[in-house]
Amino acid sequence: MAAPKTSETEPKFWRDAALPFIEARSVQDGRKVCYGRHSHETLSIGVVSKGRCHYLNSGRTERIGAGTVVLMNPGDVHACNPIDNGPWGYSMLYFDVSWACEIQRDLGVSPGDRFVPFAALATHRPELCHGLNHLFATLIDPEVEHLRKHSAAIIFMTAAQQTLGAAPQRHAPPPNLARAAQFIRQNCTRSLKLEEICAQVNLSASHLIRSFKGEYGLTPHSYQINCRIEFCRARLRQGREIAEVALEAGFSDQAHLQRLFKKFVAATPGQYRA
Repeated sequence: MAAPKTSETEPKFWRDAALPFIEARSVQDGRKVCYGRHSHETLSIGVVSKGRCHYLNSGRTERIGAGTVVLMNPGDVHACNPIDNGPWGYSMLYFDVSWACEIQRDLGVSPGDRFVPFAALATHRPELCHGLNHLFATLIDPEVEHLRKHSAAIIFMTAAQQTLGAAPQRHAPPPNLARAAQFIRQNCTRSLKLEEICAQVNLSASHLIRSFKGEYGLTPHSYQINCRIEFCRARLRQGREIAEVALEAGFSDQAHLQRLFKKFVAATPGQYRA
């Protein structure tokens, strides 16, 4: 098999300041892509365009192939990686949670400003696959006006909500673990000591690590790194200098950010910013 062209293996990102609630990403040949376990602050919906991959979400792993639509609720720990280094392509859309919540409120799904997670994490419904592909093509087309793009996004999200439905109400994290997560998020850009977090929530180190990973799917340290990466993504979208963002996020240097960013985002900071 001929080696894929570099342009096919590099991830491509789309953003538009006029539509700040949505971001798009695609990879034509992701056989070299390798994600670590991570989560997003956004609602993420994607479709496998070719090949097969291992799809991990919320502790469950399954094999999925072309035509499968995957959905990651905000905060869901997940990863997708190709099977046996085989050809694999996909398109992803990332929706701002507050924008998605407006759609849910209009549909009577959410009673207020709280996002209600989707029930299905993967589906083979052809109408959703077609709808996502249509929205993706609409967004990246420079000839399409913003009104049409915005309308297409609302139409797709409405269809997804009506088709997939809402998940049963999830239990709230125990208050001490929720405080630990909040403390890490608020202080993610500085060096944290385990004893410091434990003191905030009155838990022993072993209890905190065990309980935190059971609740959030990541250790406190991995959770902190994930928060730092989300911090960097937001600033790179603004066009900030990579070296400046790396230091602001608490990384030792640009190379440190580069290594971890690629693990969590499967793209370099430069590719993402561009």
